[in-house]
Amino acid sequence: MHRLLSLLLFSSLLLQFNTCFAQQSETFGKYAIHYNAINADLLPAQVAQGYGIKRSSSRAVINITVLDKSTSEYGTPVHATVTTNSINLTGQRRTVEMRAIEEGEGAVYYIGELPIANMETYNFTVSVQVEGEPTPFELSFRQQFYTD
Repeated sequence: MHRLLSLLLFSSLLLQFNTCFAQQSETFGKYAIHYNAINADLLPAQVAQGYGIKRSSSRAVINITVLDKSTSEYGTPVHATVTTNSINLTGQRRTVEMRAIEEGEGAVYYIGELPIANMETYNFTVSVQVEGEPTPFELSFRQQFYTD
């Protein structure tokens, strides 16, 4: 029950960020890939602890969700191998280790963390290999972070 509550809090927080900012998603045929990157200190302490995320203003959390839109209006979460690389504007490269989070009722999402500095901008490249698909889907996005 505690993990379900944490999932609901985490999901609602991420949805709030997607609503406050532009909806960040790309469609690849029948799949929609939703993505965002937020400062880790914006997560409620209980949620961060439940998922083993280090809550700090100098860390960011990347969240990726893959939905099969052919199954319903809202889509069904699907399993994938997600690889995320980043590069800041000074050319420093980082591979963001992504891990799958699976919750009740079929929810699957992928999170990763990386260190950030105030006003640092990262260009992210995400590769999503959906189970059963012959080639990975590639997307890129840019995010600037602000810290205390």
